[in-house]
Amino acid sequence: MDLFRALDISASGLTAQRSRMEVIAENLANSETTTTASGGPYRRRAVLLEALDGRTFPAMLRRDGMPDGGVQAARTIEMSDPPRRVFQPGHPQAGADGFVNFPSVNPLSEMVDMLSTTRAYEANATAFQATKSMGLKLLELLR
Repeated sequence: MDLFRALDISASGLTAQRSRMEVIAENLANSETTTTASGGPYRRRAVLLEALDGRTFPAMLRRDGMPDGGVQAARTIEMSDPPRRVFQPGHPQAGADGFVNFPSVNPLSEMVDMLSTTRAYEANATAFQATKSMGLKLLELLR
């Protein structure tokens, strides 16, 4: 594996984890949003990650046949969890029965996801830095 491919793999991981972090932050920011433009409470979102399998045209033209590797944020989906119903008869969005539909965002699980995403981002940043250091050492040896 060449150094540039290793850097590309780490960079793809950094980009994917950044996408996850943005969606988690959006979920936390909207955890109390009872009405959206489409009507109803905010729906929790999640990022689906998928491996880059290297079946692209440039990868097939490569002589060594090694796949590109890495990961990408395939798409962001809205979860179909039912809303959390809370009895708050004084709330402006309360129904006739006094219940308000809140998003099904659990701040605790979002914080756990955020911590996991942070650790994965740090791991990719460390791998990127290690690869960069190896490249610099290689240049020193070639002098």
